[in-house]
Amino acid sequence: MNQKILLLAFLKENKAIVVDEPGVTRDRLYGRSFWGDHEFMVVDTGGVITVSKSKNEVMEELAITTTIGMEGIPLASREAAAGLTAADVEIADWLRKHYSHKFVILAVNKCESPKKGIMQVSDFWTLGSFSPLPISALSGTGTGELLDLVCSGLEDLHEEQDEDYVPAISIVGRPNVGKSSILNALVGEDRTIVSPISGTTRDAIDTEFTGPDGQFRLIDTAGIRKRAAVASSGSTTEALSVNRAFRAIRRSDVVALVIEAMACITEQDFKIAERIEKEGKGCLIVVNKWDTIPNKNQQSAVYYEQDVREKLRILQWAPIVYATAISGHSVDRVIVAASEVEKERSRRLSTATLNQVVQEALAFKSPPRTRGGKRGRIYYCTQAAIRPPTFVFFVNDANLFPETYRRYMEKQLRKDAGFPGTPIRLLWRNRRKMGKMDGGGGKGSGGRAQLSLKSRGRKLALTS
Repeated sequence: MNQKILLLAFLKENKAIVVDEPGVTRDRLYGRSFWGDHEFMVVDTGGVITVSKSKNEVMEELAITTTIGMEGIPLASREAAAGLTAADVEIADWLRKHYSHKFVILAVNKCESPKKGIMQVSDFWTLGSFSPLPISALSGTGTGELLDLVCSGLEDLHEEQDEDYVPAISIVGRPNVGKSSILNALVGEDRTIVSPISGTTRDAIDTEFTGPDGQFRLIDTAGIRKRAAVASSGSTTEALSVNRAFRAIRRSDVVALVIEAMACITEQDFKIAERIEKEGKGCLIVVNKWDTIPNKNQQSAVYYEQDVREKLRILQWAPIVYATAISGHSVDRVIVAASEVEKERSRRLSTATLNQVVQEALAFKSPPRTRGGKRGRIYYCTQAAIRPPTFVFFVNDANLFPETYRRYMEKQLRKDAGFPGTPIRLLWRNRRKMGKMDGGGGKGSGGRAQLSLKSRGRKLALTS
């Protein structure tokens, strides 16, 4: 039961059934949390009764919850001292045997007294390679130190993952705008069939590509037509192709939205743009067949961009590249722009820099007052995640910040901090009044993590 209480301490929210009986937890419960500049996912597992089984059997037993509260905890259990059990020894041996390469933290719960905590965990030093950390999930004692340790492990994980990270770039758009021609021009060979007949491309095709800034995975997709047009055609194959195209957007890091220079931007283009923004993907707009525009001059691109920005308002932040894929003219700019977009999508701002931007935005325009005279107050802001960049604003009352002010703050962030080519997420969280703007959990703070329901994070499994 210890790990269930600890999950609630991390999330600062009662999501798990907590009763003094083993085996209550059955279904998985995930919660996103952040601490300082780090964001991760916490996973509550069912208590491990025995591990005298195979590795796979034990992992199947680690089920997790949907729950309601802490009312069922008897007072005696809350005040119970920590103690080493045979099951603890068995679990430690199992972790050492199967997961010696993992970063494991030994948190000894129910150490309610900071002074007595060191004495209470003395038995756990016999586990050998694990250093016990005394904590109290109910009171929050030691959870700040625990989260600092978790985040130090996440930093190592980020470094390992960044070494193997290969960004994926999907090429999407309506049928016959030149998506396959762009891919062929980039890789320098005919990897996909190019035909004036729309619908030639059926599958999302992955191609490895090495650009000036490293390796990428290019994904060519089927043309995305209106749902009504696909339904009226009666083609099951085309319907599956469109679904694959949308899935390609979901598994990509950057999306190149291709439009044809001489064709009008349609409602379908806007719907594709909405999907890209909703999925939180980086994006660049590729205006293909630029050579077909008659009587071009220096102002042609300016006027064309104004039209694109007006009709694809949701992608105001996306760079525009003009190219002619069939001749290969300026196609190299596509991969250069995509590389820059991915760098912006993966960029982190320090908490100090971020709060300086926020302070300047507040100085220029304060949150509006309500009719009752209340005014929103921002205590501090931190970047909780990348891909897409996600910022959490800790405020006195999130309801005091109307949508217009939230858009203003996003605009100021982009103006002062950049992030071209990527959507950014602003999350507003209530927090009790603080003395000054700071970056959240620090060494020895003993505080608790804040719940953050976002789309991406690291997983931390808690077992007792």
